[in-house]
Amino acid sequence: MKINLLIENAKAITMAGEKAARWGQAQGEVGYLEGATIALAGDRIAYVGKSPLPEEFSVDEDTIKIDARGKLVTPGLIDAHTHLVHGGSREHEFKLKLEGVDYLDILAQGGGIHSTVKATREASFEVLYDKAKKSLDIMLGFGVTTVEAKSGYGIGDFATEIKQMEVAKRLDQDHVVDLVSTFMGAHAVPKDYADRPDDFVDVLIEEMLPYVVENKLADFNDVFCEEGVFTVDQSRRILLAGKELGLLPKVHADEIVQLGGGELAAEVGAISAEHLMAVSDQGIEDLAEKKVVAVLLPGTSFNMQKNVAAPARKMIEKGVPIAISTDYNPGSCPSENLQFMMSLASLMLKMTPEEVITAVTINAAAAIGRQEDRGSIEVGKKADIAIFDVASLEYMLYHFGINHTDTVIKNGKIVYRK
Repeated sequence: MKINLLIENAKAITMAGEKAARWGQAQGEVGYLEGATIALAGDRIAYVGKSPLPEEFSVDEDTIKIDARGKLVTPGLIDAHTHLVHGGSREHEFKLKLEGVDYLDILAQGGGIHSTVKATREASFEVLYDKAKKSLDIMLGFGVTTVEAKSGYGIGDFATEIKQMEVAKRLDQDHVVDLVSTFMGAHAVPKDYADRPDDFVDVLIEEMLPYVVENKLADFNDVFCEEGVFTVDQSRRILLAGKELGLLPKVHADEIVQLGGGELAAEVGAISAEHLMAVSDQGIEDLAEKKVVAVLLPGTSFNMQKNVAAPARKMIEKGVPIAISTDYNPGSCPSENLQFMMSLASLMLKMTPEEVITAVTINAAAAIGRQEDRGSIEVGKKADIAIFDVASLEYMLYHFGINHTDTVIKNGKIVYRK
């Protein structure tokens, strides 16, 4: 077998093993391999182990060789929760926040999510595409090779939701980073339906969800189950309707109020429950039992300055698989830097470095249903690999706020170099 790229002398975190999310003690078991050789053939990993290569592999003058001595090699990172495609930005609200203006007051002035909805509706496909591509380029530079992208800034204007998903679909075709699309028509109740939200739920179920499925615009269906947004009963209806059509459920659960979103995610067989700062003990028990991946977003807690973080340690102790993501969006977390979120996961959520790297590789892959072909360095999986210019994982998280990426390999090709 011809080897097109060879990584030698690597300190590798392989995450090799069962193709499933890790939980409990296993979340901290990452498969260190010192002095490793990793051979790539085409877009797949062909060999992981010690030198020399077995005789069935051939290396010639065309084989690209990378000496990873003194560097850390990991699976390509996966950002499993973003609102990638959106118009505008909200830096004009930054000063108001510093002055102590409450978010609801900003909302009443036409700011907050209303501002993003307006900007996204008004933006052309090309403007949204270019803006999202720029963010993807930044994410790639941080070692990210797969990104989940939610719609959700139409808020009742289905044409805008479609436009967001079509942008994501085109970027998945054009960009080296893989995009996985989530329909989030249930991000908020439109103003026109404020006094009759169940009617909007009917529209979602009867009109929007079938269109999304028929046109293959998304793999997942997400609902913001929160006080003042969608109730548990309304969320259940939307998620089960989508599930019947083939869209796997995701839940924005228990972000602000302990409403029962964690319990609902387990009940409906969601692939992930996200945020979970206010999750109940029962919710944790249910998520653990059903092995729903908890996608935690420490950057949002950090930026909102609420001094409330998801109870990651309790979740790990109870057996909930944890993923970490940026929640990149223009409001609560305007940052594409997954490496920074990894540091915050240790500093704020008290996760070990090993638990954190698991959370942005194999567990993040499981949160978007891609654990079969990525999230670990093992034979047969996609050749998505990140090389960081650090001697240890501990140093990577300790030295926070900068970019440690040296090289990114996607589908067996070098796509980024410092």
